[in-house]
Amino acid sequence: MAHITANELKTRGIAAIEALLGSGCTEAVVSVRGTDRYVVMELAQYQHLRECELEAALAESRADIAAGRSVVESPDQHLARLQALIVSDAATGK
Repeated sequence: MAHITANELKTRGIAAIEALLGSGCTEAVVSVRGTDRYVVMELAQYQHLRECELEAALAESRADIAAGRSVVESPDQHLARLQALIVSDAATGK
């Protein structure tokens, strides 16, 4: 992963990022006062990472359903269950 300092970014601007990303790197880490703080990447790479994140969440949800860690209920039943939890938490001081 390529690194760029905030000062270099300040002086060279977007050209500094384009040079790093154009050299085959998929992301560039921006460091501020010696500490890595930000990651810059092309939009296509970011969208790919978001898709992977959503696929992982979907797989986790499917696993929860398969393991019986889910509740099937109507919206009214859901609201009633939430209200009961709120009342229960208030009674126990949570």
